[in-house]
Amino acid sequence: MSDTQVPNPVEHQVDGSESAQHEVVSEHNLVQHPSAEAVSPDEFKAAFRNHPAGVAVITADAGDGPVAMTASSVFSVSAAPPLLVFSVSELSSSAPTIRSADTVVVHLLGADQLDIAKLGATSGIDRFADTNIWKRLPTGEPYFPAAHAWIRGRIVNQMEAGGSTVVAVQALETHAPEPGDEAADASQAHPLVYHNRTWHRLDQNSKIV
Repeated sequence: MSDTQVPNPVEHQVDGSESAQHEVVSEHNLVQHPSAEAVSPDEFKAAFRNHPAGVAVITADAGDGPVAMTASSVFSVSAAPPLLVFSVSELSSSAPTIRSADTVVVHLLGADQLDIAKLGATSGIDRFADTNIWKRLPTGEPYFPAAHAWIRGRIVNQMEAGGSTVVAVQALETHAPEPGDEAADASQAHPLVYHNRTWHRLDQNSKIV
């Protein structure tokens, strides 16, 4: 899937002496610039290929026009403060805008929004040519109203990791079904999942418990 990313979460939290803090910096350097590859890129991708992930579309506008990118690397890391993380490949045409933007909108998609997922994953097109499927929030960010849920957030940190940038976002605003609402159940929401290079939908038949 074009522009879909494999997550590269890295987190180090150490409180203490200068020596401890120096060790953390060293660890970061080792993660970002490994001295040797333990496995090949194909082996690494093969391992993640069998690991299903939710599908999201990230939009932003840093002043030069809107961009959109489909990603399977979005995940939450903290509820207080509300933080999420995703990665963006340097090969993505949306990367420069996302890295320079102050805010982004992360759309969490259901199968009914597969067209939006495919739109964000297709290279070489104007993803915002159809003005009927997107709007701007009062704060200016482009977004797709049809998304099952979306989160507007401010970029609070970025870290280079291999050929990607890991982006941390603090949520400022959310739009999603209320807890307990039937619209939040898989039988209604039909969450969109990417697995082994194929789109899948979850529904009542996917429940095992």
